[in-house]
Amino acid sequence: MVAGESDEDETDPMKVLLPDEPEVEKRLTSADEDAQKQRLQDNHIHSIDTTVVIRQLPSQGLSFQLWPAATTLVTLLDQLRSHPTNSPLSPILSALSNDQDHRPLRILELGSGTGLVGIVAAATLSANVTVTDLPHVIPNLQFNVEMNSHIWGPHGGTVEVAPLRWGEADDVELIGREFDLILASDVVYHDHLYDPLLQSLRMLMGLEGADNKKMMFVMAHLRRWKKDSAFFRKAKKLFQVETLHVDRPTQGSRVGVVTYSFRGKSQNFE
Repeated sequence: MVAGESDEDETDPMKVLLPDEPEVEKRLTSADEDAQKQRLQDNHIHSIDTTVVIRQLPSQGLSFQLWPAATTLVTLLDQLRSHPTNSPLSPILSALSNDQDHRPLRILELGSGTGLVGIVAAATLSANVTVTDLPHVIPNLQFNVEMNSHIWGPHGGTVEVAPLRWGEADDVELIGREFDLILASDVVYHDHLYDPLLQSLRMLMGLEGADNKKMMFVMAHLRRWKKDSAFFRKAKKLFQVETLHVDRPTQGSRVGVVTYSFRGKSQNFE
């Protein structure tokens, strides 16, 4: 025993194993309250006059919340549906359309989080979309996809859910590489994930060998730290990076969300 402590300071092991009934009731009530700590957010998509409802679970982490870059990408997809030839994303669709043979666009979303972007892409682009994230995020992602399954059907789209860990070749093999477009929003934040993200992009886009695909990556990003520039320095060694759109800063912010396109330096889109 530490000098100065009394017997009364010691923990009663029986109280740890068998706490008083009021304490048990208190814990159960707290657990119920945590289960109810979810936010349902309505996101109206004007071009198809429908609302996507997204469940957020903020207490479970960053991947369970909506972030500004996702809202920007959704807005751009909505605008593209309304103005297909006069949108910041129009050049992307134009570059890919020559290789589609009138089939639906095949889209992969990385770090989907709540799934809002992928769901909207399926509906507004009549696309076959695969939304992905880490395994522990999948249940909420699947929940949101199922809750909104009535939205993309009338427009000819589909949405599938799959786990994908960045930098893992086995996960990429399971997902496959048969995509035309990769989407992501607010995925550049932890610097230890820069290399795994770039590695996944290299594998998916066929930059590691002779299998050179005509595939593009579109990413919406809100710069929060100076270290973000390290990701772009690395990316520019592999990709041609272009700015597609810049949002105005929101109140209290010095910068707005920027949407970029990435294409492999060796890829030919002519």
